[in-house]
Amino acid sequence: MRALAHRMVDDMFTYLETVRERPAWQPLPAEVRARLAEGVPAAPQGAQQAYRDFLENVLPYPSGNIHPRFWGWARGSGTVLGMLAEMLAAGMNPHAGGGQHAAVYVERQVLDWCKALLGYPAEAGGILLSGTSMANLIGLAVARNTLTGDVRRRGVHALPRPLTVYGSREMHSSVQKAVELLGLGSDALRYIPVDAAYRVDVAALARAIAADRAAGYQPLAIVGCAGTVNTGAFDDLEALAELSRREGLWFHVDGAFGAMAALVPELRELTRGMERADSLAFDLHKWLYMPIEAGCVLVRDAGAHRRAFALTPEYLAHSGERGFAVDLTYFADRGLQLTRGFRALKIWLALKADGADRYARLVAQNVAQARYLAARVDATPGLERIAPVPLNIVCFRYAAPGLNAGALDALNREIILQLQESGTAVVSSTTLDGKYAMRVAITNHRSRREDFDVLVEEIVRLGERLVREL
Repeated sequence: MRALAHRMVDDMFTYLETVRERPAWQPLPAEVRARLAEGVPAAPQGAQQAYRDFLENVLPYPSGNIHPRFWGWARGSGTVLGMLAEMLAAGMNPHAGGGQHAAVYVERQVLDWCKALLGYPAEAGGILLSGTSMANLIGLAVARNTLTGDVRRRGVHALPRPLTVYGSREMHSSVQKAVELLGLGSDALRYIPVDAAYRVDVAALARAIAADRAAGYQPLAIVGCAGTVNTGAFDDLEALAELSRREGLWFHVDGAFGAMAALVPELRELTRGMERADSLAFDLHKWLYMPIEAGCVLVRDAGAHRRAFALTPEYLAHSGERGFAVDLTYFADRGLQLTRGFRALKIWLALKADGADRYARLVAQNVAQARYLAARVDATPGLERIAPVPLNIVCFRYAAPGLNAGALDALNREIILQLQESGTAVVSSTTLDGKYAMRVAITNHRSRREDFDVLVEEIVRLGERLVREL
């Protein structure tokens, strides 16, 4: 097993070293899909054979996000040290729900580092999670449980007035899922219009809150976007913090990737007001390049965070000053999970090994690459940029003259598919103001400027060929 383990490490180092030599993505052949649908093995095959099956059927067909030309959705690219950290964490295999052991202290320290990096109060609560989808759920759960009295015991059906939550029409779909799971129903979510830069209209938001109060609703929370999923736009977080304070509402910020702009002095103004949030959700596996999963939520009122989730039956008692079950930090009292893995180790090792300043430089590099790509798009005949580029996302399309809207949409869909299927690059899509667009989200530390030249040139080549074939 030791010899096999050494081979695995060597194979993975080679795999990462040669990432540029492979397609950005490739589909699984039918025979591989068939093998991965076989029934449970009854007889042992042995570790050597199992590993050979991995090399043949799994490793060649990744999602692609470690590739330097993967810019679809918003997925981090992982690191070598992060890969090794996952092995170390699995080897220790701690239960990070609580207790007096190193994994708990490491997570506490990582949370303290996150607060310091993002300008959040040192006394705040927090927990590491799978990602911002769960972090949004936790933040809004604390809001619901804090501002509505005894909802944990009586449930939302006992509330005298229905609750409402507010955010821009550009906010992430995970907010709707959170609102639904909290029992409020998606009808409770108010989608507020945005301006030409895709930032929430604060005046329209204030009017919506007033109208709901007059109609007998109980406004609960405002969700601010620190980097919207479509364009990377930042809401006016300072204005939202002020409005939340005046109205007595919870202020939650979804900073899935955009929160990390706070690390870069030249970008920090975008995040002004984020530090005033009652809860702040973000991912470290996006724009700090950690291996998936590594999300986080910080909660300004640590006591409110704990009161929203703490449940301590006799068999989980934790108190006193001695023994394993010292009441140090029970992360199980800060979220839904009792059993939790050692997510903190890869973040802890990475920040110790590389330092926060290096990550700030990489974030700034991705923003510079987005601006470079935007300039290339603006200077290239046939390409049309359809949104501002405040951060790291560029939305544009191939705009052949003489085609109607439906034909343009179909053309751009085909370009995206051919980019993916050829293995050249992976970009995703969105629709902005009725225009279907390619969306390039740059959270990749392996990307180089010449990769964006390849992207532009290939899009133009594909577009010209596809138009000729019409």
